[in-house]
Amino acid sequence: MTERPPRAAPSRGTVRGVRSTDWSHLLDVLRERRRGIAAAVVLGVVWTGGKIAVPSLTRVAIDRSLETGSTAVGWALWIVAAGVVTGLLTAGRRYLAFRESRTVEARLRRRIHDHVLGLHMGFHDRSQTGQLMSRMSADLNQVQMFVVMVPLTVSHVALIAGVTVVLLVTDPLLALVALIPLPLITMVAKRFSDAIHPAVLAVQSEQAQLSSVVEESISGVRVVKGFGAEQVRLDAVAVEADDIQRVSLDAARVRARFLPLMELLPGLGLIGVLGIGGLRVLDGAMSVGELVAYNFYVTLLVWPLRSISMTLAFGQRAAAALERIDEVLSVAPAIVAPSEPAQLQASGGGLKVELADVHFAYGDATVLHGIDLTIDAGTSVALVGGTAAGKSTVARLLLRFYDPTAGSVRLGGIDLRDLDPDDVRRNVQMVFEDTLLFHDTVAANIAFARPDASPADITAAAAAAGADFIDDLPEGFDTVLGERGYSLSGGQRQRIAIARVLLADPAVLILDDATSAVDPAKEHEIRSAMATAMVGRTTIVIAHRPGTIAMADRVVLLDGGCIAAVGTHDELLRTEPRYRAVLADDDGAR
Repeated sequence: MTERPPRAAPSRGTVRGVRSTDWSHLLDVLRERRRGIAAAVVLGVVWTGGKIAVPSLTRVAIDRSLETGSTAVGWALWIVAAGVVTGLLTAGRRYLAFRESRTVEARLRRRIHDHVLGLHMGFHDRSQTGQLMSRMSADLNQVQMFVVMVPLTVSHVALIAGVTVVLLVTDPLLALVALIPLPLITMVAKRFSDAIHPAVLAVQSEQAQLSSVVEESISGVRVVKGFGAEQVRLDAVAVEADDIQRVSLDAARVRARFLPLMELLPGLGLIGVLGIGGLRVLDGAMSVGELVAYNFYVTLLVWPLRSISMTLAFGQRAAAALERIDEVLSVAPAIVAPSEPAQLQASGGGLKVELADVHFAYGDATVLHGIDLTIDAGTSVALVGGTAAGKSTVARLLLRFYDPTAGSVRLGGIDLRDLDPDDVRRNVQMVFEDTLLFHDTVAANIAFARPDASPADITAAAAAAGADFIDDLPEGFDTVLGERGYSLSGGQRQRIAIARVLLADPAVLILDDATSAVDPAKEHEIRSAMATAMVGRTTIVIAHRPGTIAMADRVVLLDGGCIAAVGTHDELLRTEPRYRAVLADDDGAR
């Protein structure tokens, strides 16, 4: 399937500009929960029997009382008993319905989350975080609200069928009067369904867009405040809020046109039954108890019919939500494991890394042009170059975030495309320039890749990364960090990130400007720790600072996506003007 990121607006399709909905993902989960849903349906059917029994018991109680002139206490007790049983069945079926609907929601949420994490970086490059979050929250909530109505609606349909049979058997003429509105209700419900679907889809799309704007404002609050741009973001939110108001009012107008009519039509049958039935009682053709029971039965039809109209509305919201969810779930991962992946044979000396005639482009923008590079196991290479030279792209190819457009990347002599991506990323670890820490304890952040690591191992990794500041934190390793670790300085975050990758103990270590956020006064401490960590593993250092570059055995100068020069740091300083220019530019930038 071709790749397509989530859309922010309805697509063209079969129903008034909306494509048909794929219900397969929901049906898969419903099949998994069929026992619980079936139990709710069974309780609903039994509940139907209790609801139908009450009017019959009422008819007998009234007629017996009028015939004998005495109170029908026994029948009243039967009515109370039937009411109690019906109430218990109502509680049971509603509990099961909500339990199963929430379970379906949770499983779909896990499915979407797992699928999104399994998608390639190209998908995430083009997707908005707020859009994805909206699909996992607001859209799934719409699906849950529909699923909870499924067993309830089945019981309501059973009640309508049961009451209809009773009405026809009791008095066919009155039954005809009572049921005349049903075809009209069906016709109105169909028109309502067609009209509300695109309106609801527009609302959910705008809500997702608002989530994206809000998420960007909150996650980028430091930039917003730093530029004094609060009003700019307020204006952006106001635009999205106005859009939601506009499409919500459009949906409200649709409901205002159809729902009152759908609620009125069942009442017309009741009016007809009261008029004709009253005349029959006066003529002696029908007893008072029969009329009361008949009206009771017709009244029983009103709420189920209204409930079905609600289910239609929920179904349209769920259909719109499932369409948006399917836009994510239908994206096929571009990076997948082969059916029979090869096995890496990692040793204590690292793994050999090879790039053979590697070309790569982000869309139409070519970044790498025929890179040939071999890094022997246990050695280190520094990648140096100006902005957009392709340094970080090489690292991302090694992690198999992307596959090369042409050529091959090999690890331990095996093409990465022949390996399981999880196996690649267990053996290749990276300290990113943009450090992300999670809202958790310091220890949990360090043990992110090894949750079962012992406290001693965590402490050792922190020491190797020079993260001695941890002991000064309020709770030491148990200190809970704020979102993204912003409660720490840039250098502190980077040292925890280094400790995290050291604890993972990869065969290949990539340091993407790992010392860029470290204070120069502390840089020598980090370099000392990294020198120790580089022993026994293949290391790729992406750096600008001469002291960090000099740690590598060789330096590879990248220029315009090509290898411009290879040598030691000292050799390139003497012989390569472009190398000196890159270092000079970095010194000037600092």
